[in-house]
Amino acid sequence: MLEVSAAVILRADGSFLIARRPAGKVYAGYWEFPGGKVEAGEPAAAALARELHEELGIDVIRAYPWITRVHAYAHATVRLNFFRVLEWSGEPHPREAQTIKWQQPDAPIAQPMLPANAPVLASLALPYEYAITTAETIGAEAMLGRLEQRLGQGLKLIQIRDKTMASGARAEFARRAVELAHRHGARALVNSDTALARAAGAEGVHLTARGLMSLAARPEARLVAASCHDAEQLAHAIRLELDFAVLGPVKPTVSHPGATPMGWPRFAALSRGASIPVYAIGGMSGADLDDAWRAGAHGVAMIRGAWG
Repeated sequence: MLEVSAAVILRADGSFLIARRPAGKVYAGYWEFPGGKVEAGEPAAAALARELHEELGIDVIRAYPWITRVHAYAHATVRLNFFRVLEWSGEPHPREAQTIKWQQPDAPIAQPMLPANAPVLASLALPYEYAITTAETIGAEAMLGRLEQRLGQGLKLIQIRDKTMASGARAEFARRAVELAHRHGARALVNSDTALARAAGAEGVHLTARGLMSLAARPEARLVAASCHDAEQLAHAIRLELDFAVLGPVKPTVSHPGATPMGWPRFAALSRGASIPVYAIGGMSGADLDDAWRAGAHGVAMIRGAWG
């Protein structure tokens, strides 16, 4: 299998760099994320730094491991180790006859895109924060007020949890929360209940670990995520090709007082090589984001930490 390091080079405005393969190369004319082959015995991060210097004339300052995708082309099976590059020195410029461009996330994607890279775009569109409601603790009206405040500050992905609420109250809360989210251009998932998610107009459903392990196929929804606590559960979420997973608890958490925290080293070991984005959960706050990225997480999922 051919090992490749690939870079998602991100600017502050959310745009990312893509490159068009030059004439004479396999898949000439196709767009891809910059990067290249990992040499024998070379760490993937080192290969990334070397390739970006050779291809684009930049030096990586801050990069984080992200997702890993395997794709079988006609000429080879490739394992792509994606990194998000957030800081570098120098201005990217083509050094190998390729064409480069900054792709805006809300603009039509340059075509044709290499098949192995296309699924990555959906993962890239997920925000770094996944906020989980706690109306059952603070009350529906208070939760809606805090939700509206956070949405106004740029929150873009929420989970409507609140499983202990009476069914009618939960349905009404879900409807109002989804309406608020959509008004601010955010997406919403409902915990466990696909029918409620559909009725409320949510984008999808978030599965519990138990619910995940009971399934043999992905539920029908635009977005499907799951809570995972061990390697078996995360592997099953990947097998079902879910959109993302939430893994933890990383730290002690009030919502699961009896759970043993796995810590960052264990989180990193479990999430390493995952082909879907993985959020860290359990005692998280915004201050944990850098540690989460360093451990390979896409971002952080929070209940209390999301609402101040």
